[in-house]
Amino acid sequence: MFGGIGTNELILILIITLLIFGPSKLPDLAKSMGKAINEFRKASSGIVDDDDAGKKEEKKKTTRDEEIEKIKVKDSKDA
Repeated sequence: MFGGIGTNELILILIITLLIFGPSKLPDLAKSMGKAINEFRKASSGIVDDDDAGKKEEKKKTTRDEEIEKIKVKDSKDA
């Protein structure tokens, strides 16, 4: 179900967590874990987006360089 962790193991982990942190801290702990996972997802998608933006910028630069070369060649033919 969870990549090798069965139902019995999950229940055991939840019981141990309940004993360690107590019932009053569990909602805060779950909220903190949710925020951490959300931030991790945002950061990892930001890395992918930055990589895509870098590739697009590189492509624009290459296209711009090609246009400059065309203009130089055209100017040298006119001169």
